[in-house]
Amino acid sequence: MMNKGLVVGLHGHHVVVETAEGERVICHARGKKNQCVVGDRVQWQASKDEGTIEKLEPRRNLLYRQDDIRSKQFAANLDQVLFVLAAEPVFSESQLARALISCEAAKIKPIIVLNKADLTVPFFEAMTRLAPYKRMGYEVLGLSIKPKTSTDSALLEAKPDKAREALMPLLTGKTTFVMGASGVGKSSLINLLLPDADLATREISTALNSGKHTTTTTSWFWLEDGRDGNKQSAIIDSPGFQEFGLHHVDKMLLAKLMPDFAQYDGQCRFYNCKHLQEPQCAVLANVSDAQVETAISPSRHAFYARVFEELSQSKF
Repeated sequence: MMNKGLVVGLHGHHVVVETAEGERVICHARGKKNQCVVGDRVQWQASKDEGTIEKLEPRRNLLYRQDDIRSKQFAANLDQVLFVLAAEPVFSESQLARALISCEAAKIKPIIVLNKADLTVPFFEAMTRLAPYKRMGYEVLGLSIKPKTSTDSALLEAKPDKAREALMPLLTGKTTFVMGASGVGKSSLINLLLPDADLATREISTALNSGKHTTTTTSWFWLEDGRDGNKQSAIIDSPGFQEFGLHHVDKMLLAKLMPDFAQYDGQCRFYNCKHLQEPQCAVLANVSDAQVETAISPSRHAFYARVFEELSQSKF
């Protein structure tokens, strides 16, 4: 008998599938390679105490990166991606820009969260770096989230509630993929939103017959009563924010995936303008240090040129 389910975790060839009743079943993919990612809807067939993935249902979208050797699939059927940055350590703008392009390519809404608002000067400097992204229309939220082990009792008492209050309206009714580099406070954010996340992870470990903590590639967690109603509220936690290879992006579409460039789409003299050195290029005409919505910063154009060259060398 064929059953339908939701992929909520991965561990090697094991796929953790949740049924409509909330039961979690360990399944195996047919063939040598697992094509599933967390967030996928699948059809599976029971076999003794486990199951087999028989069919992958059509996806709304897929977030992934592609370098010149391999691709890395993160999650599917997403409403939005929450990028967690921090005032310290200083975040990589190249990583952020590449991740945003990946979201644009997959038509997934990105939200930028800047943590460690209590570090006044570094936070101000980081927000200044993010100002161009706000002008592009990206949502940027500043928070202060302290880990459970923090000795700052005032922040522990006051800030978490404010952070949760700010985040919950953005997350309710959405499937949200959370990404963040080491040290930015992503784990603290997950613990704030999902106090039982460790318990859920241990349950998966038990289901996999592992006597110790099991780390899955990505893990799905329901947010409060997220299973109820027509709109799901869920968080997908990932193990780390890595550099995004963009070899799956057509170089001639790159400018359309960068909002500050896309505003000039169709305004260049040549329809196939590369925005590098062509005459009467609307993009080049608006490269400026001016802090206005219509300007493209020189550093953004330099980033575009580097990625365009990278994609020109792509094998894909």
